[in-house]
Amino acid sequence: MRAISPEQADLIERLRTLLSGEPAVREVSMFGGRAFMVNDRMVVSAQKHGGLLVHADAERYGELLGRSGARPATMGTGRAMGPGWIEVSAGWAADDEMLGWWIGVAMEHNRAIGGPERGGAETL
Repeated sequence: MRAISPEQADLIERLRTLLSGEPAVREVSMFGGRAFMVNDRMVVSAQKHGGLLVHADAERYGELLGRSGARPATMGTGRAMGPGWIEVSAGWAADDEMLGWWIGVAMEHNRAIGGPERGGAETL
């Protein structure tokens, strides 16, 4: 099992608090971090050095990459994860207001793809 850095541990605790009101939240080790799943879909992940991986609407990708501290998410040795996957630098994830904003973006996407039984749009 991989050791959790102090930065990651702090971010995990903050994410637990911010997502505590959401239904069906669980934590899973994936993408090199601790992912937070809501309704069986990844919302965000606390990364090793305190950065945040965000799963957002691919149609907002360009807009969201324009935010300070945001960059395209990569997997392994620089392979792009694709539109809708954004890494937020540790400095920006450390700011409570910004962290809350990014969780809001991810939860908006989670609800939109969740299907009508979960309050989201129907998926085909």
